[in-house]
Amino acid sequence: MTITVLLVDDHPVVRSGLRAVLEGETSSEHDGVRVIGEAATGEEAITLAAHLRPDVVLCDLRLGAGMDGIRTTTALRALIPAPAVVILTTFDRDAEILGAIEAGAAGYLLKDVAPDAIIDGIRRAAAGDTVLAPDLASRVLKGMRNPLPRLTDREIEVLRLLAQGAANKEIARALFVTEATVKSHLAHIFTKLDVDSRSRAVHIARETGLI
Repeated sequence: MTITVLLVDDHPVVRSGLRAVLEGETSSEHDGVRVIGEAATGEEAITLAAHLRPDVVLCDLRLGAGMDGIRTTTALRALIPAPAVVILTTFDRDAEILGAIEAGAAGYLLKDVAPDAIIDGIRRAAAGDTVLAPDLASRVLKGMRNPLPRLTDREIEVLRLLAQGAANKEIARALFVTEATVKSHLAHIFTKLDVDSRSRAVHIARETGLI
């Protein structure tokens, strides 16, 4: 049985390298792996997956200005039939790992893993298994027991501007809101993150992958 794969990465060189790795897999002892398509954006991935119906989608987490890997995963898993999705990325922050798993990803691998680990991950995902490195698996379990605070999209925007050193007036100008609204957002952020300073809020947000 051949496992069909759709590659999703916004860097052509990365896609070419992955295709070379996967198409070089010729072992007759295991299921073969065949790349049937490539996409550079989340939107393109959804269109191609609906048409090509791959068994597995190997998807990066960051996909340029459009949909990110987590939103793409959610959309892919809503297709009928739904492909298994394995995130392959350089980012290993807890918020991103948990976000991908919660979106329905079957696995989360880092790009520094050996080629054999990627091929094995694809096979396991196609078989319905979960694909996580041991250290990532322990972090996922810990995160599920102690979930990260849920911030709104606007609160995340405020945090990102805060991390850039913007004052309340600058944040208000950038988001087209009043300074009073910014102060209200900051109060909610401080409460959710259980902090009492701007610097501590930024530190926690970076440490957990919220920004």
